[in-house]
Amino acid sequence: VGARVASEQIVPCGKCLYCRDGRYWLCDPHNVYGFKYSLNGGMAEYAILPANSRNYLVPEQLPAEQAVLIEPYACSLHAVRRAGITVDDAVVLAGCGTLGLGMAGAIRRRNPRLFIALDTRDDRLELAAAFGADLTINPLRGDAIARVMEQTGGYGCDVYIEATGNPAAVNQGLEMIKKGGTFVEFSVFSGPTTADWSIIGDTKEITIVGSQLSPYCFPAAIEGIVSGQLPTAGVVTHWFPIERFAEAFEAAQAPGAIKVALRMS
Repeated sequence: VGARVASEQIVPCGKCLYCRDGRYWLCDPHNVYGFKYSLNGGMAEYAILPANSRNYLVPEQLPAEQAVLIEPYACSLHAVRRAGITVDDAVVLAGCGTLGLGMAGAIRRRNPRLFIALDTRDDRLELAAAFGADLTINPLRGDAIARVMEQTGGYGCDVYIEATGNPAAVNQGLEMIKKGGTFVEFSVFSGPTTADWSIIGDTKEITIVGSQLSPYCFPAAIEGIVSGQLPTAGVVTHWFPIERFAEAFEAAQAPGAIKVALRMS
């Protein structure tokens, strides 16, 4: 009673094929809070966490501005783990919103030989650099593909993580990734995205992996935020009391917004 907790997004059924073999985040019913299919969301004074929910204690010393990043940073950490980054890799992260910035710290912890961050907003690129990117590129002000090729001896990056939600970033990644590279698809798109699949197979033999939710990542995300190894400063740009939720949604579309958070007044 009185404990601060963070709950994983999905409440696994514990019975399906995926739950039985330990891949609970792929649970077939796939009930996610406030999203799909039968669980209420969290923008309320009280929320019910079912018996089979996956909950974690939030350290008392962790301020709200950091605690609200546990869930997105856990998702970010899973994506970076899926990338399998080594110290020999040149890594390109496309997209430096809240989730991309969470990835930036996690990528830096893996100490790749080169870490390049891409975004169309300079304020986000500044944070990405502060969080560990060796080089930042704004694709609106130059040829990002050419810059990456220039930095990698003309071969391209070993790992490309797509975290923009923009279909153009998919084809950009296919162009700038090297032969035999790993492409991590993280984003949710508003519609179908097309690509030249010949690049994936016959031309470059790329490994493509998806990433969703945050399996087995909450404890590491909490530890990383508390220790500062997953930096957070500047990510939460706006706070609103829950009664002003409409203003919060408007603010999320405003210039300079990254993470907009609600709190009980």
